[in-house]
Amino acid sequence: MRRLNPPIALAIFVAAGLSGCATSSLDMAPDSSATPWQPHTDAAGAIVPGAHAPGAPSASTTPRYQLPANPALAAVPPPPALDPTHAYELPELIDIAESANPLTRIAWNDARNVALAAGIAKSAYLPQLSVAAMAHYTGGKSSDTSQLGQASISGETHGVTSVLSLEWLLFDFGGRAARVEAASQASVVANIGFTAIHQQVIYDVSVAFYAYQSARARLGTAKQSVANADAILSAAQSRYQRGVGTVIEVAQARQNFAQAKLGLVQAEGAESNGYLALISAMGISPLAKPAIADMPTHTLSPAMSEPIDRIVATAIARRPDVLSAYAAERANLAKIKAAESDFKPKVFLSASAAYNTNSSSISAVPGIGQQLPTVNLSGNRYGGTVVVGVSIPLYDGGFRSAVLAQARNDADSASTRLAHSREEAVRQIVGAQNALQTSLSAHTAAKELLAAAQTTYDAAFDAYRHGVGSITDALLAQNQLLAAKNAYADSYSGALSAAAALALATGSIDAPAGAGPDSPVN
Repeated sequence: MRRLNPPIALAIFVAAGLSGCATSSLDMAPDSSATPWQPHTDAAGAIVPGAHAPGAPSASTTPRYQLPANPALAAVPPPPALDPTHAYELPELIDIAESANPLTRIAWNDARNVALAAGIAKSAYLPQLSVAAMAHYTGGKSSDTSQLGQASISGETHGVTSVLSLEWLLFDFGGRAARVEAASQASVVANIGFTAIHQQVIYDVSVAFYAYQSARARLGTAKQSVANADAILSAAQSRYQRGVGTVIEVAQARQNFAQAKLGLVQAEGAESNGYLALISAMGISPLAKPAIADMPTHTLSPAMSEPIDRIVATAIARRPDVLSAYAAERANLAKIKAAESDFKPKVFLSASAAYNTNSSSISAVPGIGQQLPTVNLSGNRYGGTVVVGVSIPLYDGGFRSAVLAQARNDADSASTRLAHSREEAVRQIVGAQNALQTSLSAHTAAKELLAAAQTTYDAAFDAYRHGVGSITDALLAQNQLLAAKNAYADSYSGALSAAAALALATGSIDAPAGAGPDSPVN
């Protein structure tokens, strides 16, 4: 067998070892799809990358898919400082949400980053300066053999070369201006998005507040229902003790009382869930437990249902999505101009200065950017180059044409998106207005129903208590009164939520600083 050349054998061995390194990392993954992953942890308890931990459970044992706890993640961020003795109203809750909700901070950081991108685009107007320092060493040795004997020559040189370079794009037929315009319009889009996030937070907190107030009203109604059921039960027991009532009446009253207590438990759960939903909408820790002020009942203003034509006429121009789509259209039009400028010449200024020390010599300092290299420096010597030139693009394999076509397609899509956003805005506004009209009508009907149900209950209970009415009429009237009160609370909360939805759809929603709960739109 032919013996391999040692260098070739070494290369084959190294290649085989490297190929094995790529697949050896599979031991970092679980062994199979049906067995748990056993991760490694460091001394602090954090999961670290690496092969799975030994001692994984066998197939005969029950798999456990619980990950190890990281103590560093167990610390819960403290809730915002709140006054436990103060009952917060809606404007105060919105103010807390706008400062503590993570969504508003993320949107703020996004807007700042896009603004920085606009600044980066503007920096293209300024010259670019750079400095480089290179230390170099050259050594050599040669030997010659002749009839006179053997002679050897050795030598070395060393030194430091410092280079200062300047690049400045003087004229590019509007390419930089178009890129600055596109970046600036992108900043407008980000700022509009920041405002839209705040409007959404205001809406979410307002609707959650109204829903919680409805749940709180339902809880009060449930407590009153228990009291009414207890009164009917007492009347039934009194009638039975006097010999004018029956066991069935007492049993029915007890059933009604038990049903009322069950409704109270359910109302307490709904009230707790509504409170948690409000805290979640605010974006603060669930451990925060601010006291919520009661929402006083106000007469809903007729201005909440103004004509739809007037609403649409003033709403389209200030909706965040429409304004954002308009800014995006302008940004894409600017990108077309930037792409077109790449077909035109560019005038630039490039300069470099170099200084070489000691006895070394260097044939060329590599070019930095567009400036030419500095050549033939030897000994202690200065060198420099100043170039004013014009670059003319000739051929790039269709790259610029493809970029221009993409920019035009994006601009067409942006224009279409703007038209679509305006049409969608009209649909949303009309839908929100219809929902508000329905909610207001339902609230009016629920108010009338509540008055009638209260009169019926009072009459039925009084008649039964005095022995001239039946318990069936009293129980029916009580249940109808409970339903009427819940309908009234829901219709009032629904009308306020519908008004907030209309304000969001029209882009006019704002924090109701000092405004009543019937005025979610400023």
